Amino acid sequence: MTVVDSFPRTVREIENVWIPLSDGCRLAARIWLPDDAERAPVPAILEYLPYRKRDFMRARDEPMHHYFAGHGYADVRVDIRGSGDSDGLLTDEYTEQELKDALEVLRWIAAQPWCTGKVGMMGISWGGFNSLQVAALRPPELKAVISLCSTDDRYADDAHYMGGCLLNENLQWGSILMSYNALPPDPQLVGARWRRMWQERLEGATPFPALWMRHQRRDAFWRHGSVCEDYGQIACPVYAVGGWADGYSNAVPRLLKGLSVPRKGLIGPWGHTFPHDGVPGPSIGFLQEALRWWDHWMKGLDTGIMAEPLLRVWMQNSVPPQPFYEHRPGRWIAEESWPSPRLAPLRFHLNPRRLNPAARPETPMTVTSPQTTGLNAGEWCAFGADGEMPTDQRPDDGRSLCFDSDPLDAPIEILGAPLLTLDIAVDRQVAMLAVRLNEVAPDGASTRVTYGLLNLTHRDDHGAPVPLEPGRRHRVTVRLNDIAHRFSAGSTIRLAISTSYWPIAWPAPEPVTLTVFCGAGTLDLPVRGSSPLDAALPDFPAPERGPSREAITRRRAPFTRKLERDLTTGETVHTLESDGGELGGAALAEIEAIGLSIGHHMVKTFRIGETDPLSARGALRQRTILKRDDWSVRIETETTLTATVDAFRFTATLRAYQGEAEVFRRDWDERIPRDLI
Repeated sequence: MTVVDSFPRTVREIENVWIPLSDGCRLAARIWLPDDAERAPVPAILEYLPYRKRDFMRARDEPMHHYFAGHGYADVRVDIRGSGDSDGLLTDEYTEQELKDALEVLRWIAAQPWCTGKVGMMGISWGGFNSLQVAALRPPELKAVISLCSTDDRYADDAHYMGGCLLNENLQWGSILMSYNALPPDPQLVGARWRRMWQERLEGATPFPALWMRHQRRDAFWRHGSVCEDYGQIACPVYAVGGWADGYSNAVPRLLKGLSVPRKGLIGPWGHTFPHDGVPGPSIGFLQEALRWWDHWMKGLDTGIMAEPLLRVWMQNSVPPQPFYEHRPGRWIAEESWPSPRLAPLRFHLNPRRLNPAARPETPMTVTSPQTTGLNAGEWCAFGADGEMPTDQRPDDGRSLCFDSDPLDAPIEILGAPLLTLDIAVDRQVAMLAVRLNEVAPDGASTRVTYGLLNLTHRDDHGAPVPLEPGRRHRVTVRLNDIAHRFSAGSTIRLAISTSYWPIAWPAPEPVTLTVFCGAGTLDLPVRGSSPLDAALPDFPAPERGPSREAITRRRAPFTRKLERDLTTGETVHTLESDGGELGGAALAEIEAIGLSIGHHMVKTFRIGETDPLSARGALRQRTILKRDDWSVRIETETTLTATVDAFRFTATLRAYQGEAEVFRRDWDERIPRDLI
């Protein structure tokens, strides 16, 4: 990573500016802009997040926003209402209030003397979501969007549900947001009213996991903010970016297909990170790529970016299964349109234990997976940390119904979403399928290529689930996650099907026996032919970033991940302990520029018995600290999730401390009926 410290424009930073809203609320903004922007106005780039611009995200923000400002943009980083140093309360993701405020922020930015009136929006994750959502409102100031690691469908591809199955990420992410959102603003900025603002946040705290679990089907709650409801509402150009190790890459091809505006797509091997920091590598010069996009759409410069192919992705080569990859071997490929006419389905028929070119006589096969199937799945969404990636799939394959191809005579490259069609029957009213596409090397090692989940009560409609009739035969289709992968000659393609996938997804309420009618099912792989575009692609430049004017002293400890099994009870416990990462560390990280120390510590445990799905239990404990001289605050949270056949039980405790004195405590204990999940 090259740190650039010389730019065409000298950069001035404004630590905090208040943006007034029509209802009297003020939002806090940090701004980087060319020193002469009042005399020579520039376009602006807005990043609009609830992730505390002043402290926890400071080290991430500065190099990126300084870089764009040095190339002639005003970069505006805003704390959403109720977060960071802004007024008000944050009650949920992507609320109507959040989007309404964004429209006022855009108008404010466009009216500033340093702005030409043209504004772009960008962001990763939350900021990628609301960039698309705001674009769908068609504000006249918004000229272009870069959306990274986000989705167009909040139900199908977010941290809450997958294929109608409840993700354990819902508990994890909701608990983190609950803790993070309980922190106060910085007294140095808001003055003595910080204590009143903090009290209001604590009293208005939302148990986010429970909120999202009250909506277990694709209802109006999830349709709000899902731009796939009407792609035609987006009128400005969109650059959609994702990573194969991320949880959100499916949205990129969907956006390219659904949007009618000028658009581009980019998918690398990365996790949930900006591509200039991308892990697994190779990382790329994403800030230079983004600058080409902004210059084209907001300055009218001919950067050549729109003359290049619509979609560019990293075709991943075969690799042995590992919990962490510094680099994924492969190559960049490109498509001029999407869906690509270069793709052709390669169909396999599911015969007993085999994937064959032709169907054989129908034969029923059954499987009842242990509840611990999935322990080798890795994280639903990787961030580039140790231990996140799927490990050798053989233990999970052994708990599943597997179908293998013959060893491949030649390499096969796929691009897109594999599609599985099955005839099945189950012995319960509620059941799930977990489907994995693996590559098995000649030595037997099994690497997961992609996967998909389906709550079988959602087999026809995520908005209107229907109980299964035990013993009745159903035809179902499972769409696996999009992927670009090259299977090596000599490898075997394996399809693995299980009735549980823990701890990725919450189990069905009762053990399930699944019958698959072999001879009636098919697996279609989207095989990609060779393209002359690939060899002609220019290389991405090496990563660059701007400077940071302050240093954050970090003692970044790695994630600790453990699997423990009690052989007397049959219970397995998956534990993750995070003492650092994006939020600093429990030993405190010092932000010298503002004299503040920060820290965050989390312990996550998911436990389950081998045969009883009602033994499933998820729990998170967190401690978050802010400290300056003799002022210190601390948030401690504990959240748990368990279930009976009929209902989930969510409990939570939120404690707030000023110094060593507890100043607030609230407890939740909620029973949430299971809605065919």
